[in-house]
Amino acid sequence: MTLTTRKASKLDQLRAMTTIVADTGDLGAVARLKPVDCTTNPTIVLKAIDTPEYRDVVDEALAWGRKQSGDDARLAAATADRLAVSVGVELLRLVPGFVSTEVDANLSFNIRASVARARQIIHAYKQRGIGPERVLIKLASTWEGIRAAEILQREGVKCNMTLLLNRAQAIASAEAHAFLISPFVGRIYDWHKKSGGRDFTADEDPGVRFVRDIYGYYKSNGIETIVMGASFRNTGQIEALAGCDRLTIAPSLMDALASEGGDLKRVLAPAAAEPRSLRTAEDGICHWFVGEDDVDMKHPDPAGPMDETIFRWIMNEDAMATEKLAEGIRVFANDLKTLRRRIAKRLQ
Repeated sequence: MTLTTRKASKLDQLRAMTTIVADTGDLGAVARLKPVDCTTNPTIVLKAIDTPEYRDVVDEALAWGRKQSGDDARLAAATADRLAVSVGVELLRLVPGFVSTEVDANLSFNIRASVARARQIIHAYKQRGIGPERVLIKLASTWEGIRAAEILQREGVKCNMTLLLNRAQAIASAEAHAFLISPFVGRIYDWHKKSGGRDFTADEDPGVRFVRDIYGYYKSNGIETIVMGASFRNTGQIEALAGCDRLTIAPSLMDALASEGGDLKRVLAPAAAEPRSLRTAEDGICHWFVGEDDVDMKHPDPAGPMDETIFRWIMNEDAMATEKLAEGIRVFANDLKTLRRRIAKRLQ
């Protein structure tokens, strides 16, 4: 009798070429799917309030908040901050790698406040016995967020640049030595699908193509910043980025990949990255290759880092990136506001 060897699922094949990160706070899903890292955001923390598996964590945060002094708004904010770290601590019990915890979205345009909040998060984890080597600070990829990351990285705090939608953000994040970037495949796809009135195959998907472009640029130029594709809408987008440094995936899509057989082709690999540049400099003019409408701008040092004027102009010229960045910040800020309101009621 011949025994048939069961072929590894697509999820298992993906694990062999890409670090899998869970985009969830669902403890049961994390325990079952066994990702290496987890990433959280205010939306995930908000969901934890009503989840039975977090009941003890929520009760502890509320009990702590009731012992503090101050006005209601300050107490609610402090308790929400404690809960966000508590969710991260619970996830770290289940994964061997990092957990990402987000700086308040309403600080996305404030360098000093973002740095201060990040330091508070790191300190809160340290009080729970978790060092900075296991925590990633998530910052929106605004000009100010990237500058905050530059400061934090010099202090040894690893940063995850989120809501990344444009090459200018990727270049500036790399120049700031950010540990990791999270290009949002799904949000780019959503905008172009709505704008163009049609769907895309995985290979022509604008979000997939963006991640491939940035991955190739980073690898061919020896940039150490990690590329972590994020915000997926379907498994086709994930398969089209197999081999990317990291991919953060929702449990439902991981389950779908786990149920699928067949060969998963590696699409991205450092050695296969074609040499490329996103700019050239000649006669004091810096030419930035940023898409269909490239940008020529005078620069005091054409070979130097991207400056604020160039960054803001490139972002301004990209309607998709401008709209989706603003939308993402608003969504996370509103979820944080909702979280604080709900905590304030339960503290009473």
